[in-house]
Amino acid sequence: MSTTVTLTGALPFLVLVAALLAYPLSSLLLSLYRRSVQRGMASVAGGSAAPAAAASRRQPVVALRIELPLAARPAARQGPPSPLWQLATNGRWRAAAAYSAGGFAFAAIMTAGWLLATRDPAIVWIKLLVLFWTYCWPGVLPILLVAAYDRTRQSFVVGGYFAVLLALFAIALARNPEMAMHELPLHWILTNAPPTLLVLAFLARPIRAVGSLVLAFLIVAAIGSQALLSLAAANETWLRSIATFAFRLGLGANAVFVGMILAGMLAFAAGLGWPLLAWIGRRYEQKKTSDQSLMIDAQWLLFGLVQSIGLVFEGAAWIVTGLVAFTAFRLVSRAAMRRAVAAMGTAAARPQTLLLLRVFALGKRSERLFDRLRRHWQYVGNTTMIAGPDLVTGTIEPHEFLAFLSGRMARQFIRDAADLERRLATVDRAPDHDGRYRISEFFCHDDTWQMTMERLARDADAILMDLRSFSPDNRGCIFELGRLLDGIDLTRVVFLVDGSTDRAFLEATLHELWQNLGVESPNQSASSPTARVFEIARQDEGELSGLLRLLLAREVTNGGG
Repeated sequence: MSTTVTLTGALPFLVLVAALLAYPLSSLLLSLYRRSVQRGMASVAGGSAAPAAAASRRQPVVALRIELPLAARPAARQGPPSPLWQLATNGRWRAAAAYSAGGFAFAAIMTAGWLLATRDPAIVWIKLLVLFWTYCWPGVLPILLVAAYDRTRQSFVVGGYFAVLLALFAIALARNPEMAMHELPLHWILTNAPPTLLVLAFLARPIRAVGSLVLAFLIVAAIGSQALLSLAAANETWLRSIATFAFRLGLGANAVFVGMILAGMLAFAAGLGWPLLAWIGRRYEQKKTSDQSLMIDAQWLLFGLVQSIGLVFEGAAWIVTGLVAFTAFRLVSRAAMRRAVAAMGTAAARPQTLLLLRVFALGKRSERLFDRLRRHWQYVGNTTMIAGPDLVTGTIEPHEFLAFLSGRMARQFIRDAADLERRLATVDRAPDHDGRYRISEFFCHDDTWQMTMERLARDADAILMDLRSFSPDNRGCIFELGRLLDGIDLTRVVFLVDGSTDRAFLEATLHELWQNLGVESPNQSASSPTARVFEIARQDEGELSGLLRLLLAREVTNGGG
């Protein structure tokens, strides 16, 4: 009986407390992380930043043409879609399908577990379907996380699930008139609402990058807070020894109780929680897992754990049902993902590297666009960028987070040209097991960001410069515009604007920089030099599709690289 009470009372409580604490703790840690990055950006390395030599300049023979806007250009005039464009458009849906296949395996195991645990003698097809579809709900969340980012597709996915659910409820009620109308909806709510709320707590966008890591640590610490109490309660000799020692120190009964909770929490946090995070970090660096699979695995494990708690009333051993279902999800989704990645590989040409430059002052607007763009681009190649306060908490990787927690954040910053070359040589350019390429952030001091930007631009296949909110105050962007015109073929560059861009100033700046172009610039010999400016407003699927066509247009021209 005590085991049942523990599994149905203490365990849910500990998971609930950990999930609720994950959001504020993650927010605090990410805020401290952002401040640490900002301090590093404001400081100077003091080393050799290898400034670019002054170039000879002259006015180009051909005037620069600014193509604005491009958002409304019909797809037919943008040329045929390339294999990489198709991969950028469809890759995330193939990944979502792989996770859904694993979700069906999860639902089948949970359904079988429910039927076996309850020993229900009346097994009919409609009951099986209702149970199966109820346990399929966790599969909707990865689709929203991986693929469906705009409201139209999100509504379609969620609406489609509930349309099937309501149809099954209607059939079940029609076949069982004695059943109360609220029974099936109540069962669905009790099964799915608690884990859904817990998942949303640690996978909310502001903390999503580290939420699963923090949750894992907190669950270990929460279990530790009860471990010493449970051991002492099970062994009267231990309890007397602890009490005697504490009383000699002058502690009261309440202090002893609190002290045992804190001691167990600290012991588990240091002995199990931190090693667990280090193990996850190593697996990530060894490419045995990805940031996306970490989040989705954490979601399915939490659903399996919470949904199994109700089965414990039929026997404590049924708590393993969720673990078995989670294992089935992992095996099936990994197998389906391998097939999906193999299909992606046959359609892809050479992986493309995208350099993202932007106005740091965009803040949340920059994060929202990048979150959507990355869902496309990570299936066609790497993304590089200079770390800034706008995106740094959304792109933080597990090993970077652990370096920050360990007090080694300063080592992440580029010190000089030699250090930059060493870091470029270690950039991970291979896809993860889910077919997604990684994002490489370069942490720069105030005297190393310019050389880093120029070096990254030379290696990039496509460059997106986000100039929303661009104005005369953005001197760093003006420098970047000049270096792009001087050193980069404009066919590789797309400038992004919206209603907040000072377009008159942007055009004047481009023309002024063009009049004083370096003689070695690849744009000096261009027969029709064009600055491609793309206007974005809604950031929906249609606009992202058009932007991807522009970014990958050079790949089409070059026949796939």
